Amino acid sequence: MSLVGKKAPAFTLKDQEGRSHKLADYGGNYVILYWYPKDSTPGCTKQACGFRDTYAEFGRLGATVLGASILDIKSKAKFADKHALGFPLLADEDHAVAEKYGVWIEKSMYGRQYWGINRETFLIGPEGKVLMHWPKATGNEAHSQEVLKALKDILGK
Repeated sequence: MSLVGKKAPAFTLKDQEGRSHKLADYGGNYVILYWYPKDSTPGCTKQACGFRDTYAEFGRLGATVLGASILDIKSKAKFADKHALGFPLLADEDHAVAEKYGVWIEKSMYGRQYWGINRETFLIGPEGKVLMHWPKATGNEAHSQEVLKALKDILGK
């Protein structure tokens, strides 16, 4: 089920510093909500560092970047500190919000089935609707450039 064109699911989640973030707090702004499987893994680190390196440019365009996964605040704090990630990393420990976004999926590795976060990115517009969705976001620095280009195209810049 695609969320594009629909109201983005509401959430309230805490970041690596224990601060609560509500999607409603960002009304009137663009929000880049990217979901990643696990703090401090190679692909997730590359992806996060890509958003770190483009964070200021997103800000100049009126967009906020939020990363989210299921690990706890302590894990997020360690990850953010180690890689100087200056944007919120949201802890969805019970995966309730991930389920609303459709990113909590059954996976398989080496024949073992398990549930986890699928790497996906959502571009949410100022009115709270999902404008774009990357269901197969990549775990590298280039993904943030792709999202940045899409936002620039929307803004005509």
